[in-house]
This record gives sequence, C-alpha cells and structure tokens, in this order.
Amino acid sequence: MAPDSRSGAGPGAAPVPPEEHLRAVLQLVRPLPPVQLSLAEPGDFAALHGAVLAQDVDAAHPLPLWENSAMDGYAVRAADTAQAPVDLQVLGVVPAGSGADPVLGPGQTVRIMTGAPLPSSADAVVRVEDTSGFHPGTVRINTAVQPGRDVRRAGEDRAAGAPVALAGEPLTAARLSALAAAGAAALLVRPAPKIAVLVTGAELRTPGSALSRGQIPESNSLLLAGLLAESGLPAATVEHCPDDPGLVRQRLDALGAQHDAVISTGGVGPGEYDVMRQVLEQEPEVRAVRLALRPGAPQCVGRLRAGALVFALPGNPVSAAVGFELFVRPALRALQGHASPRRPVLRSTVLRGWKSPPGRLQALPVVFDEHGGCAPAVDAASISHSVGGFGAAQGYALIGPDTSQVRPGDTVDVLRLQP
Repeated sequence: MAPDSRSGAGPGAAPVPPEEHLRAVLQLVRPLPPVQLSLAEPGDFAALHGAVLAQDVDAAHPLPLWENSAMDGYAVRAADTAQAPVDLQVLGVVPAGSGADPVLGPGQTVRIMTGAPLPSSADAVVRVEDTSGFHPGTVRINTAVQPGRDVRRAGEDRAAGAPVALAGEPLTAARLSALAAAGAAALLVRPAPKIAVLVTGAELRTPGSALSRGQIPESNSLLLAGLLAESGLPAATVEHCPDDPGLVRQRLDALGAQHDAVISTGGVGPGEYDVMRQVLEQEPEVRAVRLALRPGAPQCVGRLRAGALVFALPGNPVSAAVGFELFVRPALRALQGHASPRRPVLRSTVLRGWKSPPGRLQALPVVFDEHGGCAPAVDAASISHSVGGFGAAQGYALIGPDTSQVRPGDTVDVLRLQP
C-alpha cells in the first residue's frame, strides 16, 4: 500500500498513535510452524535454547522420582534415635544412583549420600555432622530426629502429569533442565526466526574508514545485530546497500525470499532521496506510516511479495533503536510464539526532569540509579541523533502525549533493557 491518509503517512494525515500501530503490526504476524527437537541429541541443543514451546509439557513422572536423602548422613528409623546419643549398627552405604534398598531392623542404619534413594524401611536422615565415633560397623547418633527429617518426598516438587512448562514460554537453561528432569524426551517448539538486516545510506562508510565531508561511520548494522542478539534472536544476514532503487529492490526480493523478516534502516522519510520508502511503495502489502512518536515517527511495515515481514526504520540510530524496541521486537517474539511478546512496563522515579513534546509519545533513553530512579541519557531536545549519550542508555522512559514537562520526583513508565 502506497502512503496515503489511511496509512498515516499522506500529506495532512493525522499521526498514527503508537499503540494503534503496534496492534496493526501484530496482526501481520503468523507464528512460525513448530518443529520437534530432541533433548537427548546434542546437535539440537543450540536450537532448543531460546526456542519457544508450541505446546504444554507435563511431568512424565514424579519429581523427585522417589524418596531420597537431602543430605549426606545416615538413613535411620527415627524411633531408633529417640534416646540419642545412641550407637547404631551400620549395614553398608547407599550412594547416589544406587538401586539398593537395604532393610533396616531395630538399631540399624546405612550411610547415605545426597540424592540417593531412601531405604523403604527408613523414615529419616541424620546428617553426618550430627554423628561421631564412626567405627567399622557402628556409628554414634548424637541428635534425635523426627520422621521425614532431611527426606525429599516423591512428587513433592511435581506430581506425574502436573504441568512443568506452557506453550508460549521460552526455553531458558533452567526450563530445559526442568523439562529433562521431568522426563521429557522431545519438545515441539518454534525456533528463532531467520532475520536479515539491510542498512541503506549513501553517506555511510565502514567504521574506521577515512571520512570525506558529508560521510559518517555506519553503525546501524552493529546496533540492530546487537539488539537482535540481546533479544535472543541472532541476525542470519547483515548487509549494506547503496541508495539505488534497483539495488534496494533486488536485495529486498532476495532477502525476503530467504528470511522470515527483513529489518532495514534509512530512507523512510518523505524526501526525494528516501529510496527505501519509494521502493516499498510498490509493495501492495507494505504501508508507510507517520507515528505520533518521538523519535522514530516515519516507518514502513508489512509483508513483502517475496514472503518475509519487512520493518523499515529510520536511519538515525536512536530512532531505529526505539522503533525496534516498540514494534519490531514484539513482532519477532510473536512470530516465535511468545505468550508475552512485549517487554513489561515498569515504574520509575524521575531524578532529573526534562521536556516532552505534546501530542506524541516520547521514548527517551534513560539511565537508572541503584534504587531504580531514572535520568535522561541524552538531551531530550535532540534524541534521534544523540548517539554518544545513547551508548550509556539502560532503557526508555515512555512519556504520554498529554505530558509536556517531566519533573524530578514524578513517577513515569519505563522499559528497562539492562539490569
């Protein structure tokens, strides 16, 4: 769709509210088809970690599987310790991984290691530090214990059939460990989407190159590849393309056929040299928008004829980063089937005030103190090109369109990107 008043990009059109734009973006998303990966196959681990579950997973067996010892010590019948100190006969040892189930009679015990199955005839464990005088065949128990002391009950963590993880949850290291412990052998997941980054701009040069008047170092490829990596979504392809309509068209066609999503920076404004917007005008399912947002108002979004979703962001690095955080990241997470595509909005106390443009959502890069208070990382009057200060940013303060002045002590919404 070419820019027009319905898309929010035509002359005189009212800017599109960011929330409305995000809803439209998420409506474009069709979650990736799930694949089955094995927990037992080492080659599948890289794809499993960070993937998103496509179905609920229940425990195949109780957790723990059996009653076992929570400590190194001695498995006892609690009644035998009531008159402690008392000497008990040691029948042997039960290490972790043993299937032995020695029978304890009155006055008898076995040494037991942490995690080892508790003998069926025992009902408690005496910690090794509560014993003394060990001799071959006997041990002195110095402390009386009650039944159940230092015993992990079968199923006390999860009963067989109880849910362990739900569809839409990401597979973190801890969640993968829990699923393996609960008996899962294979998981139906949605893997990370295949993402391309396409940076445009005639003025851009490789970092470290000698610069002529009007030229600047190209940093958006590092920015977007880094933002993707920090979101657990590595970029499969990163390219730079000159501001040539034919070349841009060629690269969009190729990348769109080989990837699930293409993210571009630069050339989305209304000017005669804004090549990305001009090329995307020929895409019937892509629309240009002007958002009620600062920074990052001009953007293009939609689905390429080649198949991939396309997110065309402004060339200014801070504007591109804001567009990524507010719209692209949620869409990519929805593509992977995340139950919660958006980052949670937190509240923060303002340490140093600033002005905000009325009628627009302001996404101001901020830093946080040790108590969670926030202060601007950049000059609020020139956010989009304040790359130097942006390097220290830990998140964004989100200031609504009805606020023009933010004062110290105010409480504001924030997105926290770093701890």
